[in-house]
Amino acid sequence: MIVAPSTTTRTTPPEPFGTRLRRAMDSRGPLCVGIDPHAALLEAWGLADDIKGLERFTRTTVEALAGQVAVLKPQSAFFERFGSRGVAVLEKAVAEARSAGALVLMDAKRGDIGSTMGAYAAAYLDQDSPLFSDAVTVSPYLGFGSLRPALDAAAVSGAGVFVLALTSNPEGAEVQRATAADGRSLAQVMLDHIAAENADSAPLGSVGAVVGATLGDARADLAVNGPLLAPGIGAQGATPADLPGVFGAAVGNVVPSVSRGILRHGPDVTALRDAAERFAEDVRTAVGGAYGSG
Repeated sequence: MIVAPSTTTRTTPPEPFGTRLRRAMDSRGPLCVGIDPHAALLEAWGLADDIKGLERFTRTTVEALAGQVAVLKPQSAFFERFGSRGVAVLEKAVAEARSAGALVLMDAKRGDIGSTMGAYAAAYLDQDSPLFSDAVTVSPYLGFGSLRPALDAAAVSGAGVFVLALTSNPEGAEVQRATAADGRSLAQVMLDHIAAENADSAPLGSVGAVVGATLGDARADLAVNGPLLAPGIGAQGATPADLPGVFGAAVGNVVPSVSRGILRHGPDVTALRDAAERFAEDVRTAVGGAYGSG
């Protein structure tokens, strides 16, 4: 008897990123640690700015923190600068971090149109890709609709997408604070699109916004029912105590991101873990119980 090929597909949809992130933040603490192996940091660790230094730095960071923090955020550019060998290190780091229980947010800030955006989505949001991550950062300033391939791919794989909205760099304001035809800032237009994507999601949507912790006052409606990635804590000058003032009622959905403030304590594994725990506890104190107790 000839048996027809199976056409069975995944019958149980993957658990959404927003659900997994909420659980990780409540149990592991509200912290995202960037993995940014730039030359100065490698030197501070006593490592050469070469592929061996990159491997040692990345392996140590993942070993120290992947079992402890909610999110690890590798910055892809610092790996790409070493070519295919650097990307191979990144692939291994993503797999090992996820295996240890951390959610991986790939900081790639991709943005394009059509099939090119689809290819970026396949690289980071397809479960069969060696770079598959729990979430990826994207740039919406070719129009929010240009992100549709990434949004759709993330929905299929249970991944997340973080959209640049109000970034921590001063130059961002000339675009993000510009006014649309209806009087809203372009940042608010993006935030409103994000809120629409997250409508009816619980406990947290899977489309997030990037909003800098250095802003002082966001001057925007941040009630997007999704996570708010907050870079700028530590070396850029913001502190956990600044979070309530920037994020207001949405502070319970904030994922504070710190990189050098923790990584400068390496290469000692215990020192890295202690620094991460101190930051997480400072955030818990600052937001007054908006997160789970961990």
